[in-house]
Amino acid sequence: MELRNQRALAESRTFSVRPIPTLRPLGWLARGWRDLMRCPVPGLLHGVAVAAFGALLIALAHRQFWLLAGAFTGFLLVAPIVATGLYAVSRELTRGHKPTLATALRVWKPDDGRLILFGLLLAFAGTGWVMTSASLITGFAGARVDNPADFLRVVVLAPKGWLFEAWLMLGGVLAAPVFASSVVAIPLLLDRQVSVLAAVLTSWRVVMAHPAPLALWAALLMLFTALGMLTALLGLVVVVPWLAHASWHAYRDLVDASVLPELD
Repeated sequence: MELRNQRALAESRTFSVRPIPTLRPLGWLARGWRDLMRCPVPGLLHGVAVAAFGALLIALAHRQFWLLAGAFTGFLLVAPIVATGLYAVSRELTRGHKPTLATALRVWKPDDGRLILFGLLLAFAGTGWVMTSASLITGFAGARVDNPADFLRVVVLAPKGWLFEAWLMLGGVLAAPVFASSVVAIPLLLDRQVSVLAAVLTSWRVVMAHPAPLALWAALLMLFTALGMLTALLGLVVVVPWLAHASWHAYRDLVDASVLPELD
């Protein structure tokens, strides 16, 4: 185990972390929007699929908001793997090619165990948060939480206790390391032949080298995702692909992976 960790750390250090200014995440949004406009079909279909899945969750559990609160906030944890196909689209646009929907779908072929493993890890993290959130709300709320109004009244605006603050704190405790582990890891795994652990360590190096820009980037991801959800999920149709394409440009800006050849 120790030898494997040392090898992964050495592998991670083959990639240099580029310096960026604090406001560079705004540039990632601009380039992500440009990619979406240049090749809208794959992105919008991804957005429709995510919005439809959210609508299905609401339909199945519309009277169990104690569960939905964790499910929707947990989406931020698994979003990086959902966007994998759109990273491939942005990569082809960067190469000067004309990607299609097939470009995005091709990465979902189960022939790369690294992406499957990382996806499973994110799924476990997301499931853990959903269960933690549901247990916290059902165990400590002063009344049943069956809908968004109940959540606002019983959890957010509760006259006694610190339930909402505890809910936010626990969510942040889980989300922060997941974000640090994944912010560039999946684009790196898609782009180069590296181990999962090396990709995660590279992602942590990026965050530690640029805490202010990456904090801004995390805030932007949460803000736009929340706005997409608050528009009856319709905003996710655009927000999901926009942020996915922008995340590819974040990886390209932050990591110099030129020491290894690109994967096809």
